[in-house]
Order: sequence, then C-alpha cells, then structure tokens
Amino acid sequence: MRVYKIACIPGDGIGQEVVPAGEAVLRVLSQTQGTFKFDFETFMWGGDWYRKHGEMMPADGLEHLKNKDAILFGSAGDPHIPDHITLWGLRLKICQGFDQYANVRPTRILPGIDAPLKRCKVEDLDWVIVRENSEGEYAGVGGRVHQGHPIEVATDVSVLTRVGVERVIRYAFKLAQSRPKKHLTVVTKSNAQRHAMVMWDEIAVQVSKEFPDVHWDKELVDAMTARMVNRPATLDTVVATNLHGDILTDLAAALAGSLGIAPTGNIDPERRYPSMFEPIHGSAFDIMGKGLANPIGTFWSCVMLLEHLGEHSAAAVLMKAIEHVTSNKSLHTGDLGGSAKTHDVTHAVCEMLKGK
Repeated sequence: MRVYKIACIPGDGIGQEVVPAGEAVLRVLSQTQGTFKFDFETFMWGGDWYRKHGEMMPADGLEHLKNKDAILFGSAGDPHIPDHITLWGLRLKICQGFDQYANVRPTRILPGIDAPLKRCKVEDLDWVIVRENSEGEYAGVGGRVHQGHPIEVATDVSVLTRVGVERVIRYAFKLAQSRPKKHLTVVTKSNAQRHAMVMWDEIAVQVSKEFPDVHWDKELVDAMTARMVNRPATLDTVVATNLHGDILTDLAAALAGSLGIAPTGNIDPERRYPSMFEPIHGSAFDIMGKGLANPIGTFWSCVMLLEHLGEHSAAAVLMKAIEHVTSNKSLHTGDLGGSAKTHDVTHAVCEMLKGK
C-alpha cells in the first residue's frame, strides 16, 4: 500500500478550520479506496507562531517540509500583523523556497451554485488559470528611502527573466494541449509596459511554435476582465504574470459563485520539491471560530493534490462527492447564501465517500 507523507499547515484564521476538514476527508477517502493511505504531520506556523517566536515559520522550516509528498495549506493573514510579514514569512517563503513556479487555479460552476453570470451556461465557464508564481511583481525587489519625509520614495520592481517566463508559458501550453479545447489565452499589458511585458509576448510566440496543435490568442489584462464577464465561453486555459494572475483568479472565483469554493495548486512541475495546495479564500478572521467557513475550496484543493500524486481515480471520486454536496442547497454555507456549517459540509462529503 502506498503511503503519502502530507504536511498540513493550517496557518491563520479559518485555515485552522478547513485544513482539518480536508485532512478528515482525505482519511475517509483513503479508507474507502484501500490502495493508499496518508501520513499527516501538522505544523502550527503562522500568526500565533509569530507572536511567540518573532517569525512566521522556523528558519529551518523548509527542511521539515522538503521530504513530504505534498503540502496542504490553509491561509496566511492576521489582522494584528502587517500583511507583508504574514505573506512573505510563510506562504511565499514556501512557494519561492521550493520554486513552485506554476500557480494553477481551475474554475468552473459547480452543480447547485448560483453564479452571478446569469446568461452564462455552466459549460461556458470551465477555465484553468496558470499564474506565474515566482517572480514578476512579487519578486521582492525594491525598497524605501527617506521614510517619513516629503521626499520619501518607495519602489517595487517587477522582474521577469527569460527562464521564468519561458517555463511558465511552456507549462501553460502543455496544460492547454491536454484539455479538450486545446486553447490558450496569454494575458499581457505590453501596450503600456514596454520592456518586460514585450519580452513576455515575444517568448509566448517562440514557445507557441512547439505546440502547433494549440490555438492561442493574446489579451490585454484590462480587456481580459471584460472578456471573462461577457464572453466566458471563449476562454479555456489562461496564463498570466504573478500580479495579473492574482487579480484575475479572484475574479474567476467570484464569477463561479464564491471565493470559498476555489482551489489552487502551487506546483513544482519538475517535482524537485513538494507542491502545495490551498483554498484561495484567505484567513477571514471575521468568521473564525464560528464554524461558518466553506470547506469546499479545501476539498477541491485536495482533488488537485490527489491528481498531482497520480491518484486520478480517487480524485474523481472526491470531485463527484463535492459536486453531489454542492448540488444540495441545504448544504450551502453563508458565502453561497445558505446556513450550513463547516461541519455539515464536511460530514456530508465524508458520508458520500462512504456510500451513505
């Protein structure tokens, strides 16, 4: 029997509720499948750790994670700690430390979800957005001088490298090639950003020649927001820079019904290090501890985790259970207009997996 070593990092806020829910679902799934099991290890890093130790995770934290098969992450964010500390000290430290350069976010309207695009057919919104996850606007290059004075200057420099751009665009082309529509949209802003984004466009043209069976087009990021709303059926696989992808994926999740249902994978395609899977909803401290968090985003992230591990049949079983539960409006949490609790949804998915 295969044993997968999984690191669980609940992090902050409702991450401490949805990650245990995800672990519970994965345990039930492994029991019903009978061909693999999980060895979970939980790391209580985040805001509480920071208050005790002055850091979001230990200096040698990556050493504790590097031999895991995958990481299940909750959220990073604490209202009492500056956001740049929580993000750079935990989530980005793992993403960059393990060179998880492809941030992959599937988006579609699940059964029973009342999405805001009333004219959109369910089959019209079925996207995967690939966000460059290691450089760009979040490279961490910049600084501040003359702080507090009228001449204060602050800079954040977007850094795009040929190797960074080429590898994420090639990953996106390969992903588009594996999907039925074989269509890729490359998001850019080269009309205004005339250096790095022009290089981005040029590399897209070069890489596209390796994939003659993939139809691709290019869209300016501002026009892309309108296209996602007005012409969702024209999109399938999308690739964007770090900042552009960050914004567009939140819009995509909202168009699919809720940030609470959206998953993501921070992928090292070369599998040198463990990849990390997480819901995109954030820490949501306003509902922390109330049992109101929607765990569907975590469960869908677990589907991605299983697919990454090669357990495709188990992933399909879990996805079917998720869709069965979302189709029942009495099991919708508050973000979907319902009154169900985290426990209710988790229990329902587990019971579905058990065949009850």
